[in-house]
Amino acid sequence: MFGFFKKKKTLKEFIPNGFVDIHSHLLYGLDDGAKTLDDTKGLIASLEDFGFEQFITTPHTTPLVWENTKEGIVNQYENVKKELNVKNNKLRVASEYLMDESFLKRINSEKLLTLKDNFVLVEMSYINPPIQLYEIIMELNSQGYQPVLAHPERYNFYKNDYSSFKKLKSAGCLFQMNLLSSTGYYGSGIAEVADYLLKEKMYDFVGSDVHHQKHIQSFNSAVILKNMEELEHVISKNNFFKQ
Repeated sequence: MFGFFKKKKTLKEFIPNGFVDIHSHLLYGLDDGAKTLDDTKGLIASLEDFGFEQFITTPHTTPLVWENTKEGIVNQYENVKKELNVKNNKLRVASEYLMDESFLKRINSEKLLTLKDNFVLVEMSYINPPIQLYEIIMELNSQGYQPVLAHPERYNFYKNDYSSFKKLKSAGCLFQMNLLSSTGYYGSGIAEVADYLLKEKMYDFVGSDVHHQKHIQSFNSAVILKNMEELEHVISKNNFFKQ
């Protein structure tokens, strides 16, 4: 009977030493993530306390909202590396690209900032998927990129449409789960979808998607999912990105 009162593990307890994060907003002054150098330093230090060792930070490239350019992102990355005196293997840079009509043009006009090799982090609007979604995925594939879809569990328009997740996987998308989804940070409904995708073994990687200290504090929250073993397995798959 005492099993009913067993304390649930907190999210930070799931993080292995040497963890590689592939989704965060640590570069200050570029988007809705870190605002100052002190923010950047504080977020990195806090994550290191949990066991994070390497960071591929991914500022938004979102037309009309965060009009980041490849050159602007790389320049700020080089500045931050100098300011913090960190090595390339500890802090790397990519981008989280919004899939929209302008992204189709970008794919054909510049080399994208990737997580590693040809792996590119992409996201959708939270309101609705782009009309050209599968055209974009096809074009990414034809250009030699491997799309990694950020936080599929957070797109509420797919909550009761699990067949769309399978269609995305069949089209060649890899899935990256937000770690905080496991705690109910974004709501119980999103945690429910994350649990389903874990059960179906549809996740390929995880990411912190850390923007600010409130996200950091939520690593102290309990994981509320049922599929704990699969969560641990997916976390371990981030070793693919270790340098």
